[in-house]
Amino acid sequence: MRYAAIDIGSNAVRLLIADIIQNNGTISFKKNTLVRVPLRLGDDAFIDRHISESKATDLIKTMVAFRNLMDVYKVSNYMACATSAMREAGNSQSIAKEIRETGIDLQIIEGREEAEIIYNSHIEQHLGNKKAYLYIDVGGGSTELSVFADTKLVASASFNIGTIRILDNQDKEETWEEMKTWVKNHTRMFKTIYGIGTGGNINKLSRLANEKDDKPISYAKLKSLYEYLNSFSLKDRINVLGLNNDRADVIIPACEIFLTLMKYGRLRQVIVPRVGLVDGIIQTLIDRTLPSVPHES
Repeated sequence: MRYAAIDIGSNAVRLLIADIIQNNGTISFKKNTLVRVPLRLGDDAFIDRHISESKATDLIKTMVAFRNLMDVYKVSNYMACATSAMREAGNSQSIAKEIRETGIDLQIIEGREEAEIIYNSHIEQHLGNKKAYLYIDVGGGSTELSVFADTKLVASASFNIGTIRILDNQDKEETWEEMKTWVKNHTRMFKTIYGIGTGGNINKLSRLANEKDDKPISYAKLKSLYEYLNSFSLKDRINVLGLNNDRADVIIPACEIFLTLMKYGRLRQVIVPRVGLVDGIIQTLIDRTLPSVPHES
């Protein structure tokens, strides 16, 4: 049995096809195929509040390709979500209607639902009980935060602070202040709080830091990496460091967001499990369709 997850983000569009494994009363999933298309909808959405015809056409073509791939892989269930860029574009509903006509039932989800789906990957269950965590997912248009203690969700929120939004000078000082206040209010009761970082940029930063999957990135290490990356021009981050064109620019504001949140929450380090929204979508599908059996991701 195979499930699929589609994430229409602000910087890229992703399709994850996963094999569902049932073994001794538990359910887990194994990633089979991940396709990432560098389609940046955020520039249109955050500046013009409208997705251009050319990008809308590319998005439709991508959805047709994803629909065909799901058919070839014989996917039995899927969920397709659009996040910050589609939330803000004035023509998102008409684009969503065209996407549905391709056979993809697209949902444009709110920030809080996005945070809940990301949290649904339940990474904290593999990291230890009786600890408090700040779960940070940084995207192109928004940052999703969740605080949980003893594996229980305490609070979650979404803020319009994202890498593309910063590059386009569309982030607002009051939103940064709101995020600062929220983090401080929800973490100050914990003596020690651990960070969990998700999203394409922190995954890449983890690899650049030569860290193992299960080894956290300290504040000092991330700050050093940020200064190193920032010492290169955009062109050299692409040609010398080998970063993809659509990663080389956004990785700098991503560092800034993570470093700022680590300060707000007094985080000494961030654990990087290298998962994202698509992983949470697969787990959400498992929870909805196979609820009677205990499962693990």
